[in-house]
Order: sequence, then structure tokens, then C-alpha cells
Amino acid sequence: MRPAKQTEPPTRTGRPPEGSSAGGAGDRRAGRRRAVLLTGGLVAALGVLVLVALASVALGARSVPLPTVIDAFLAPDASSDHAVIRELRVPRTLLGIGVGAALGLAGAIMQSLTRNPLADPGLLGINEGAALGVTVALALLGVSDPAVYVWFAFAGAAVASVLVYALGSAGRSGSAPVRLALAGVAVGMALTAACSALLRIDSQTFDRMRFWLTGSLAGQDAGTLTRLAPFMVAGVVLGLTLGRPLNMLALGDDAGRALGVAVGRTRVLAGVAVTLLCGSATAAAGPLWFVGLAVPHAVRALVGGDQRWVLPYTAVAAPALLLGADVVGRLVARPGEVQVGIMCALLGAPVFMLMARRRRLAAL
Repeated sequence: MRPAKQTEPPTRTGRPPEGSSAGGAGDRRAGRRRAVLLTGGLVAALGVLVLVALASVALGARSVPLPTVIDAFLAPDASSDHAVIRELRVPRTLLGIGVGAALGLAGAIMQSLTRNPLADPGLLGINEGAALGVTVALALLGVSDPAVYVWFAFAGAAVASVLVYALGSAGRSGSAPVRLALAGVAVGMALTAACSALLRIDSQTFDRMRFWLTGSLAGQDAGTLTRLAPFMVAGVVLGLTLGRPLNMLALGDDAGRALGVAVGRTRVLAGVAVTLLCGSATAAAGPLWFVGLAVPHAVRALVGGDQRWVLPYTAVAAPALLLGADVVGRLVARPGEVQVGIMCALLGAPVFMLMARRRRLAAL
């Protein structure tokens, strides 16, 4: 009877013997294939965003043929269609892209940083804090320049985020997902009530802001986009750089420190990014709900939990969703429109209810 063939023991260095590195090479090949597939998917998502943007420019109370849309960019003239496209629909579409990317990216960062699947700029009251800051600037101080009142939006967003986190994490249980969401809803309702009280004092300001408080991309010109775009771009760029440290913090603060992540610095940068994103988006379009909640969850179901892919995918998918909702809102109520904030609530509320009904709502 032959003795059993013995396997070669590992070397003293702890490395496996020669010839056993095939598994590592296979893992590297699989990683490269996955990176290629995800890159291709991101390019496809950008293509979808371009198509939705073209639909946003062409469709509305008065539809414009696609050749006319193309001529408005390549050979503009003084026709009414070209004027509508250049002066109204293009700024509105670009604003929708910026606001959608800002809110989606802010939601993804918040969900990863707090490991809370219910984190959303609207659900946690951050957008309402920014809205209260803008309301104070407009109703009490008479500030009408977006480049000025956006700073009030930043201040309101920062104060609201600190207040919600303090209330949601108080006690022995810490910041449980549902508890943090309830704290955000409570703070958001209080801030919304404060906005309403201020607006009742000045009916003229109320008439000006009633559509903005519902959440709308209408009524903003190219000047508003020019003034707010630098803040959105800064927040998006900063947020996209946080993918790797957020991956490390997902393992816990101690593990993150062991892997070389500056935990405090990462949290501060994430807070600055969320404040820039939420403040500028709310100053531009008003408080919008559910964009930052639904899109990151859909993206993670598609690409997994790696934030290096979740963040850029969300920054592309969220504006596609927001612009799509805006186009649908324009088409269902011709010649008027349904504000995009209402359409986002109609799309996002079922997602939130399905998540809240899950038996186990684990932290991320």
C-alpha cells in the first residue's frame, strides 16, 4: 500500500511554495475584468445621462424637435424655440445635473460614514436646515443674491447635521439607523415649521419661495447656475476623493486607523463635502427628498459596496433620476408642471417604506 502523497510545506517566510500563485494571478485577472466591466457600465450610465439631458432640453410645455435642439447649439438664431432652449431649458438642465449629483453623492457619503442605510440629506433634516438658512437670509435680511444666501444654506445644513447626530446618538443604544432617521424627521419638521412661520410674516417672500420650498428646478437662470456651480463642483470633487478612506472606515474606526486612515480628518472632510453639496443644492432647487436615499441603494445593488465605484456611479445616476423626474413632471401637467420635489417624493417614498419594513435594517 502506497503512502499518501504529502503536500509540500510552506517556506519559513510564510509564503506558499512555487506554483501555488495561480490563485493570486486568477484573482488579479478577475479584478481587472471587474474593473473593465464597471468602467464600461459607468460610461453607459453617462450615455443615459446625456440622453435624459437631451430629453430635458427638448420636452416641456412645448416640445421642440431634436434637429431644432441641435441647431440651437450649432447654429443659433433669433427664433423663439432657440431662445427657450438657450435661456431656459439649458440652464435648467445643467442645474438639474448639478443638484442631482450633489444630493446623490451626499446621500452615499452619509450612508457610508454613519453606516446607516436610512441616511439621506432630506430624511435627516439637512436640506431643511439649509432651507431655513436661505429663508432667514431672504425674509429677515433681504438677501437675494444666490452667491450670498448660499452661505446661510451652508450654516443651516451644518447646524442641522450636528443637531440630528447629537439627538440620534444620545443614550446607550448609540446612533441606530431607525433612531437617527426619527431624529432627522423630527428636526426636519421643526425646521420646516420655523420656515413657514418666517414666511407668514412676509407674504411677498412667501409668494416668491412657495415653489422653491416644494423643490423645483424652474425659475432659475444662468446667473444662479454660475454663482452656485463652484460650490457644487468643489463638493463633488471632494466627495469623490473619499472613496478609499470610506472603504477603510467601513471596517470600523480601529481597523481604519490600523490601515493608515486618519479617521478624524476623513470625518471632517466628509462633513465639509456634505455641507457643500447639500447647501448649494438646496440653495438652487429647494429641499428635495429621497434622491440621496434611493440612488445609492440601487447603485450598491449593481456594483457592490466599494465606495470607489459607488460614489462616481451615484454622481451619474442621481442627476439622471432627477432630470427624468423633472421631465415627467413637465409632461403630466401640460401646459403647467408638477414640481420635481413632488415627483421625487412619489418615486422615493415607496423605496423608503420597503426599506423600513425590512425585518433587519443593518448598518452599512
